[in-house]
Amino acid sequence: MRVLEAGLAGHVAQGETTLAHCWRIRRGDGLVLGFTDHDRVLAFDGTQFLPSHGLDGGEVPAKLGGQVETSEVLGVIHAEAISEDDILLGHYDGAVVESWRVNWADVSQRLLLRTDAIGEIVREDGVFRAELRSAQQGLNATRGRVYHGLCDAELGDARCGVDLAAWRGTATVIAVEDAYRVRVSGLAGFADGWFGFGKAVWSGGRRVGLTDGVMSHGRDVLGFAVKLGDWVVPGDTLVVTAGCDRQFATCKAKFANAVNFRGFPHIPGSDYVLRHPRNGDALDGRAVVK
Repeated sequence: MRVLEAGLAGHVAQGETTLAHCWRIRRGDGLVLGFTDHDRVLAFDGTQFLPSHGLDGGEVPAKLGGQVETSEVLGVIHAEAISEDDILLGHYDGAVVESWRVNWADVSQRLLLRTDAIGEIVREDGVFRAELRSAQQGLNATRGRVYHGLCDAELGDARCGVDLAAWRGTATVIAVEDAYRVRVSGLAGFADGWFGFGKAVWSGGRRVGLTDGVMSHGRDVLGFAVKLGDWVVPGDTLVVTAGCDRQFATCKAKFANAVNFRGFPHIPGSDYVLRHPRNGDALDGRAVVK
């Protein structure tokens, strides 16, 4: 049960109210946008909430237990606020949305209704429909470690220990091969496959600031995990970091970092677990032999 601030409680109790909804969006790149369903600009906490090209909220079902509560907001795509390019480039993926109930006649009387994260975004006819997922969404994330043969550390993090400064290259796009592949210059000194399973951070062009996964690298051609052919042109620049397939052999041979390997390379695979015991197998508790 929510307890309203005295001023807002008194305003609601009088029957005739001047209430409006406000939404504050915090993107991952730090940009903050404010919208309201009122017909004039409202401002509080350093954010201006714009009435034009704003959002229209839907119903919010309440659920018991740990289920993820979902709702949605509907808005008009507009170049000065929320552009279609920004949605397609993923700038709003995972953005935090605060939903407020505000007395537009006195914005000091307000209540934070909920805080959600943007999930799926659907675009049609110049309008976007964004799914809002409650904080319970975080419970779906994997916690703890998973026992398997591959390393579960992120290349270059504290558990891995590799200094990525020595494993980067700067490249320039010279041609777009297809939706997933670009030809680059500047990586001639690196062996084919060096940047496979790595990452690219765009330092120039329409994707500047975005990070994309590199799936393959060969003959100066980089293959990416997402379609980017429509967003990249010759002359765009990027910084590419060497990749790791998370196998023990790669960790040892490529990075000389076997001591920090965070997987279990000797754990039996599913093929061993599922096969029937064979005649002559040692099943007396000794070390498993593949």
